[in-house]
Formats: sequence, C-alpha cells, structure tokens
Amino acid sequence: MTDTPADTLIVLDFETTGLSPDQGDRAIEIGAVKIENGVIGARFQSLMNPGRRISSFIEGYTGISNRMLQDAPPCEQVMAEFAAFIDGYNLLAHNASFDQKFLDAELERVGASRRHPFCCSMLTARRIYQDAPNHQLGTLVRYKNLPTDGTYHRALADAEMTAHLWLRMLSDIEQRYQLAAPSFAQMQKLAKTAKKSVDGFMLRQRISRPH
Repeated sequence: MTDTPADTLIVLDFETTGLSPDQGDRAIEIGAVKIENGVIGARFQSLMNPGRRISSFIEGYTGISNRMLQDAPPCEQVMAEFAAFIDGYNLLAHNASFDQKFLDAELERVGASRRHPFCCSMLTARRIYQDAPNHQLGTLVRYKNLPTDGTYHRALADAEMTAHLWLRMLSDIEQRYQLAAPSFAQMQKLAKTAKKSVDGFMLRQRISRPH
C-alpha cells in the first residue's frame, strides 16, 4: 500500500481523555476524511462513550461535555464501524504518533488490528515549511491560508484542516521540486529526512522516477 499515490488516503483525528492509552486513556471522538485522487470526499465522525466521566480540563479543551458523551455510542461500536471505513487505505494524521497509539489501542479492544501504514503531516510540514513560525495545525492553517471554520480540537474539523494542509503540501512539492503525484512511501521517507537534506532527497526522487 505504500507505493500507492499520496493523494489517496484517509486523514484521521482523535479527541481523547488524555495523552496515553497505556495509562488508561480512551478516545472520545473520531473524525476522518477520505481523499481520493486529490479530492476530499467521504467523511466519518462520531462521539464515543468511554464508559467513564472526563475531566473538566478535557471538557474545556475540546468542548465535548460529559452530557454529550452520555448519549454517544460506546467506543467499541464506533471503532467497529471505523475499521470498515478505513479498510484498504493508507492513513495520515497531524502528530501521527499520538493518533496511531489510540487507533491501535481502540482497535485491539474490538479484536481488530491495523494493517494500514501511517504518515505524519506535522513531520512532513517541518521539512516543507521550514520557515513557518511553528508546525502546530492551527499555525499552518493560518500560514498557508487554508480553509477553516475556526473550530479547533474537534476531531472532524481537525481532520478536514489536515486534509487541506496535505493537499497543499503535495501541490507545493510539485511546484517547488517538479515532482508530481509522489507516492505514499516517498512522503513517509520525506517525513524522516533531515531538514538540511530535503532538497537533495526531493531531487533524487525526481531523477529516479521512471519516465
């Protein structure tokens, strides 16, 4: 799946009770956007009842209240549906190590496992937009003047903004390096390339591409 085009994948974002599933934290919302051939299409969004109350800090940070979660479907039901939604697609998230941990932990609870490789838009942006003030999602949205309704720290809104950021990065890569339609594998490698070596890496990708 890594040799498929980078403009076809699923962008996802979790809101959670805390920072670590290893410490017992759970997902409370999932949002995802499907990109097909560079076009944003199907969406998936659901609150998830973790079976316990969330802290006042998380309520304030996300705007998701305990009352909202009372009527939400259980995490297990949502994750079973989400597993079907992402089946067959590469995955993308901003700060992917965080979302990957929660995706793996929640899938494990329903007896499923992830077969889908991840790429991180934050690590990629650090290579492509080295002059940005920082590489938080909101900062990059303003830096590149990307579409937003002003909502942050809600799963679908963050996934939508990440999708627009990803497509802009692919466009900027084509314009800057004359590398159209890079593969998902190339973008994964770019995200791990030293910043000072990005120009050389991109040049090698263009030269090595079959003509």
